[in-house]
Amino acid sequence: MLAAVMLLSTSAAFAGDSEPLKAILKAKTYAEAQDLIKANLDQLANDAEKAKAYNKLVDLAMEKVSREQGTITSNQMAKQFGQGKEVPYDTLGFNKAIYDAISNAFLCNEYDQKPNEKGKVKPKYESNNATRLYGLRPNLINAGQTAAQHNNQTEALKFFGMYVESAKNPLFNSVDKGKNPDTYLGEVARVAGVYAFQANNMELANKYVDVALQDTAVYKDALNLKLYIMQQGLKTKEDSVQYVNKLKDLYAKNTNNDQIFSTLVTMYGSLKMISEQDKMLNDKLAADPTNALAWALKGQIYMNENKPKEAVDCFKKSVAKDGKNVIVLTYLGFCLNAQAGAINGNKDEQQKLYKESEGFLEQARSLDPNREKANWSYPLYAVYYSLYGAADSRTKEMEALTK
Repeated sequence: MLAAVMLLSTSAAFAGDSEPLKAILKAKTYAEAQDLIKANLDQLANDAEKAKAYNKLVDLAMEKVSREQGTITSNQMAKQFGQGKEVPYDTLGFNKAIYDAISNAFLCNEYDQKPNEKGKVKPKYESNNATRLYGLRPNLINAGQTAAQHNNQTEALKFFGMYVESAKNPLFNSVDKGKNPDTYLGEVARVAGVYAFQANNMELANKYVDVALQDTAVYKDALNLKLYIMQQGLKTKEDSVQYVNKLKDLYAKNTNNDQIFSTLVTMYGSLKMISEQDKMLNDKLAADPTNALAWALKGQIYMNENKPKEAVDCFKKSVAKDGKNVIVLTYLGFCLNAQAGAINGNKDEQQKLYKESEGFLEQARSLDPNREKANWSYPLYAVYYSLYGAADSRTKEMEALTK
């Protein structure tokens, strides 16, 4: 009896592959193996078999990759050395096979990392898959660009997204990324975030943009996208308050960031959180009395409150620090015009204000001749009309721009 038990134990310990797994391993094509796994995954004996099954998909996908790489190499040789003829290769199939190989390697690794019957983790496929797949990742960028050129946003998101996902996947933890840093990740993550946003997948959009924010080279553009995504869906006051709280968290981490500062000040104003808005501006000016952005925002608040004199004082302080901000120069001219228009009976004082406004508005015009940043033509028309009359060529020129 003891011998029989030992025999049975030995048979169990060295049992071969299950019948479903044998069928998967005999598959000749990727599609066939994929269908068999979908139909029989729950019938596989354990995690080790599932890992083996998904590794079969990796192998089959890599067969396609290797074939197309062979053709690509032959074409390069033919072009460079005149050895043979260039022949077309399956670009779409090549891109798809790389995606399939990497995505199935992730699934393989998930099961490969699970403890065996003895409670030990002994991965069989991680090292080989990491070695043969990591170097293929840049092809995902090419695939995404090809999809984008054909206006296939779904495929573009798929390939760009996989590039980002693969950067952090545990499969590649053993790869020494210090020797060859991923210089593409930040920009690809930002682009993937854009496509995810266009697909209305906010979870993915935020995920990819957060990756992009870690790259200083694309931080500014990524932050703009992050703030824009955060603004979407603000339908109630509660939504806006939650948005403000998120902005406060971002600002606490980077108090020198003008984008976050400006957005938060503006949101405080829209929510009538005047004391919070004043404190934020005053704190900024206390730390930096010549801060151009803070004075500009303060001036805009006064302008919106129809207090042109106070607005002019603030805008002038902003211009003293940064004389190339077209919007501030235009606002300053507009507010000087408002001051002039409010004067009754003192034409000299009025003309003096219009003349001062003219200088700022013409400066805005020289910096932004096509009015791409600010429409300086309306206040400048008012200036020319008041100073030189309706018949003056300068006035007529501005009048034509306002129509």
